[in-house]
Amino acid sequence: MVTITISGTPGSGKSTVAKLLENKLGLRHVYSGMVFRDIAKKYKMSLEEFGKYCEENSEIDKELDDQQIEILRNGNVILEGRLAGWLAHQNNIPAFKVEVNADIETRAQRIVKREKGIVEKRKKEILERERSEALRYKKYYNIDLKDSSIYDVVIDSRDKTPEEIVDIIIDKLNR
Repeated sequence: MVTITISGTPGSGKSTVAKLLENKLGLRHVYSGMVFRDIAKKYKMSLEEFGKYCEENSEIDKELDDQQIEILRNGNVILEGRLAGWLAHQNNIPAFKVEVNADIETRAQRIVKREKGIVEKRKKEILERERSEALRYKKYYNIDLKDSSIYDVVIDSRDKTPEEIVDIIIDKLNR
């Protein structure tokens, strides 16, 4: 049974990598961010507004996290999410934990390419989202998102193609 978590910062390329891994390994890919986005839509809020709402209403994060823990326990999955690796770690669930990151400029440019917009505005949105997440995760779970020590591999995606990142992950997974 293989369970892989893909975590990282917004715009780092984790979704692209997770989809490529899904195709290459034949594992189911679950994207926790889509569930969060769907809930934000249900509440008729932007991601930024919803993140602030969640700072005061922990039940939404906890519901999403409980779903992710159940997915991890069932195994044979690629779980992509900001806390996926941490949830596996804190709940003693065996998983190969990957963190994908890049600098803010690279990430903002990727998001603009994917979703349109202006780089400077996207940078501000990313930084606000990261601030909100860091606050919530520290408050709810005592997790420091800057702590990469729990990951089996940490990859800077700035100068790598998604295919190169997948090859690194598979190489490390097979060791």
